Amino acid sequence: MNNEECRNILIGGAWPYANGSLHIGRVSALIPGDILARYHRAKGDRVFYVSGSDCHGTPVAIRARQEQKTPREISDFYHQEFQECFRRLGFTFDSYDRTSSEEHREFVQDFHSTMYEGKYIYEKSAPQAFCTVCNCFLADRFVEGKCPECGQAARGDQCDSCGKVLEPELLVAPHCSVCTATPEFRETRHLYLALSELSGELEAYIGRHPDWRKNALAFSKKYINEGLRDRAVTRDLDWGIEVPKSGYDNKKIYIWAENVLGYLSGSLQVAESRGDDFKELWFGENSKHYYVHGKDNIPFHSIILPGLLLANGAGWRLPDEIISCEYLTLEGRKLSTSKKHAVWVKDMLDSFHADSIRYFLITNGPEKRDTDFTWREYVNSHNGELLGAYGNFANRNLAFVAKYFEGLIPGGGIDCEISEKLGELYEDTGRRIENGAFKEALDVLFDFVRWSNKYFDTHKPWETRTTAPEECRNTIFNCLQIIANLSVLLKPFIPFSSEKLQSWLGLKDCWRRQFVPAGYCLPETGILFERIDKKRVEEEVRRLSQA
Repeated sequence: MNNEECRNILIGGAWPYANGSLHIGRVSALIPGDILARYHRAKGDRVFYVSGSDCHGTPVAIRARQEQKTPREISDFYHQEFQECFRRLGFTFDSYDRTSSEEHREFVQDFHSTMYEGKYIYEKSAPQAFCTVCNCFLADRFVEGKCPECGQAARGDQCDSCGKVLEPELLVAPHCSVCTATPEFRETRHLYLALSELSGELEAYIGRHPDWRKNALAFSKKYINEGLRDRAVTRDLDWGIEVPKSGYDNKKIYIWAENVLGYLSGSLQVAESRGDDFKELWFGENSKHYYVHGKDNIPFHSIILPGLLLANGAGWRLPDEIISCEYLTLEGRKLSTSKKHAVWVKDMLDSFHADSIRYFLITNGPEKRDTDFTWREYVNSHNGELLGAYGNFANRNLAFVAKYFEGLIPGGGIDCEISEKLGELYEDTGRRIENGAFKEALDVLFDFVRWSNKYFDTHKPWETRTTAPEECRNTIFNCLQIIANLSVLLKPFIPFSSEKLQSWLGLKDCWRRQFVPAGYCLPETGILFERIDKKRVEEEVRRLSQA
């Protein structure tokens, strides 16, 4: 791909709160970001894949108080843990920052200073929840009660049951989610973003994206139709980024008004480190921006971030694609960090292959509907699909070459049907990835894996080796071409096994047809996946119930 065709691709993965370990529900929402990054790099695009740890706000401050540590100590600890988990899972961030970094702070303050000079920021006094037991002002999400609209349990920022956007003072029977005490509502002065004044622009913007996922469109339109409320961009907090305005020395920028700006500050760091054009990424025409996150983060990416970008007034590019998943449950129940009903990523990585985790969370993940993670399905999926279908196909062909052809790829001619299928797969898989249909793309590829196994079995090379040697050589030659191309097609999804195959077969990492020449000498190879003992199902379920 030449430079004229090279696109600037921003991929923003949601920033997890640095107040506790990552569980599989969080990771299932973020894996699509790495798939996109790997695919676009292989195509030759200029990728800016950015994310980081959300280190500020009440959640981190409360955890710090519970452990008698500082918020920075807590957030630094989990930031390092997150980095290690993402590294082991194969995430290829170009920048994984933290909201407490100096680079992010400086960018946010400059952005806000410009925004304060515009017409969409104003001052207003309003009640803010204060917990006298915890002795601090509470972020809206840390005030819980009943929704005044539907009567279901809700947080102070929104009701997950009916989707209504709320304010803490509107809740029925409000209480602090940490200590359960009834908070006081104290009048305090803050800066507000006039989202109501931006409603028309935001509605038109959302209307230009009818192909977004259904949940993103439904939630975004619901917020617009209910009438956008102006939202405070400052808060009475001790831990956060200082407000760049006189008279606000004891306040901080509210986390929702600064964490989403991490996509800008992170991509700026990437651009500066590589010598790329940051302005071209954000203001040029040859760009595409993806935002990858869970269902609960939709309004922050489809309304809040665009609102901030518009209010700043510089002409920033608004999100192109909202890649928002649904919810993942665990053994039929909602994932709960507080109740310890979760599978922690760091623990799972100690016992299971990273590709196995990625594969299951993609093909059985909550891409377009709520899905349930069960240990039985996970083990069956690994043994039946990754090991039984893909791993088995690759390993028995590689072993055949090593045993009967002295490790040299035999000569042959590419089968017309195989050639046609491979050509279609590159086009089809790329289109599905760019459209956010990751599960469909992976399912189609594994349909081809099963077809390939049938091809091998139908041609019976273990028999034709002696009865029809030329036919045997041709069968194995074609199977090796299939393996070579599968290693490229599957790499965005399951990179570690793909890297092994590409290394063994001497392949380049680019999104185009691969060819292993006759006579190529295979190095010593190994197996791609090991079988998981079915006893692990009972062990993991028992461990979960004990927790």
